[in-house]
Amino acid sequence: MRSVRDGRVMRMSCTWRPMRATTARCVTLSLSLCAVMLASCSGNAQMHGVMVEPPKDVGSFSFVMPTGARVVAPQVGAPTVLFFGYTHCPDVCPTTLSDWRRAKDKLGAAAASVQFVFVSVDPERDTPVVSDAYAKQFDKTFLGVTGDSATTSRIMTAFGVSAAHEAITDATHYGVAHSAQAFLIDAKGRVIAMYPVGIGWDALAADLKSIL
Repeated sequence: MRSVRDGRVMRMSCTWRPMRATTARCVTLSLSLCAVMLASCSGNAQMHGVMVEPPKDVGSFSFVMPTGARVVAPQVGAPTVLFFGYTHCPDVCPTTLSDWRRAKDKLGAAAASVQFVFVSVDPERDTPVVSDAYAKQFDKTFLGVTGDSATTSRIMTAFGVSAAHEAITDATHYGVAHSAQAFLIDAKGRVIAMYPVGIGWDALAADLKSIL
């Protein structure tokens, strides 16, 4: 986004800040407007998502899959798309993963190297089996992972996201307010863009194409 001051063109860019948790009610006009504002604040016209400047190194985290094998996310050497959610989510999570499928389909064979990872913020209910089965409902190549409490805390801190139980009626019936943006991580393990609710799947597809 540019502004003019004393005849000079000033360039603005977004910097990394932790995101607060949102609720299901955040699929509203207010969050859509927020997404538009964030997207406009990136100074890089080549990216369609919210550019992270400078790129943020988040490291890698190991998760046990239902088969017993371990997977590392983000992967090293190729892009990763990552989102934090939970399998009982009524709106943002299924919408995001559906958008991922559209972006992946748009890329065709080029998407084969991209790692798509759904990270559960509700390990009490989402076992590794449940999380992976949930992700694979949208595409068989998507990964759904659940870490132990320490791993979940570390990866959420690294990405600057949060989550909290809400409206608890009993031990198994509750919602989870959680940060609702997806992340694009490059082959060097750095977050280079974010996709809040309101930025369409075509933006992700375009950005992935530009770095593949």
